[in-house]
Amino acid sequence: MTDNRLPRDKNNDYTAHMAAARRQFVEQRTSAPLTHLGHYSIDPALLPGNIEQFAGVAQVPVGFAGPMLLDGEHAQGDIFVPMATTEGTLVASYNRGMRLAREAGGITTTVIDDAMQRAPIFVFENARYARDFGLWVTAHLDAIRSEAEATTSVGKLRDIEQYAQGKMRWLRFNFTTGDAAGQNMVSKAARHACQWILAQKPPGLEHFSLAANFDTDKKHSHVNNLHSRGKRVVAEVTLPAAMIRDIMHTSAEALHRQRQLSNMGAMLSGSVNNGSHFANGITAVFIACGQDVANVAESSAGMVYGELKDNGDYYFSVTVPSLIVATYGGGTGLPTQRECLEMMGCYGSGKVYRLAEIIAGVVLCGELSLNAAIVSDQWVSSHDKFGRNRP
Repeated sequence: MTDNRLPRDKNNDYTAHMAAARRQFVEQRTSAPLTHLGHYSIDPALLPGNIEQFAGVAQVPVGFAGPMLLDGEHAQGDIFVPMATTEGTLVASYNRGMRLAREAGGITTTVIDDAMQRAPIFVFENARYARDFGLWVTAHLDAIRSEAEATTSVGKLRDIEQYAQGKMRWLRFNFTTGDAAGQNMVSKAARHACQWILAQKPPGLEHFSLAANFDTDKKHSHVNNLHSRGKRVVAEVTLPAAMIRDIMHTSAEALHRQRQLSNMGAMLSGSVNNGSHFANGITAVFIACGQDVANVAESSAGMVYGELKDNGDYYFSVTVPSLIVATYGGGTGLPTQRECLEMMGCYGSGKVYRLAEIIAGVVLCGELSLNAAIVSDQWVSSHDKFGRNRP
């Protein structure tokens, strides 16, 4: 019988030799050449904890957009942004939005909330036991916090939300996690706290699970819109009427009319976002900067608000309620990802709010550019000019 197990070295699996062995193994069984996967500058020894059965690198082109002018609490001044993508026009569109925002005097950014969750469930014999358990949790919050924080030097239990359904009660643990995204951190902390709770033998308890889909990891939910997951960030700008006319080739009235139509379209379709394409900019920065790209599922939800001013100017803002980012841990320390973070001043301790503000600014610029292109009928022609790599 043919052995179809991928080659593996139990003593040292993270070497160029083992990566090449796995590529050769797959080439022999699929007849597909893997030439380009084997060209990379990363030392495989850096990869434990980031990937298993390492075989090569998928190279995604990176372009620079900017400068983007920010007036944030953590990010100020001109910033050049690395964006990894294979979609033509994307970098050009964000670059255009950055120019528009710069002409308007820059973007104000604000982080207004910060929490990462784990939401264990406790199931009781009946709803009365579940209710009484909720009261007990509230009364013993300090002890639960002490148990949770015993597992981490960084994570802090901010509070515990409670949600009841029949005889079930979900506890939504809200942690701050420093410069890490924190999903693994809060899982460990919440588990430790729950083991202490279980040791107290809550009356009527029938079942416990550390997760039952209420924390909505790697997927969006309405509760995240209301209560945040990761960083909740706002970016806002006021566009002068003359600039809208001379540079964007449209008017504040036209932009505002389109905003109302977009609001209705999002409402009718049941969308989690009334904007145009939050995911484009977020994904491109995530890939360049070593973020967990699956978190785009939560991070790309959001709200756009526009306001027509009496003097003809146009106020425009985006709110990203569930932006999950890190400047420490995960993929942030890998060589190219670290370089991209460092060029924005976002690598290491104390930089995560700066990164969150930058990404919110990027989102705003993308919305400005695409909205202006749709209203001025430049959307299709721009893609035809910049976004085609076919004959």
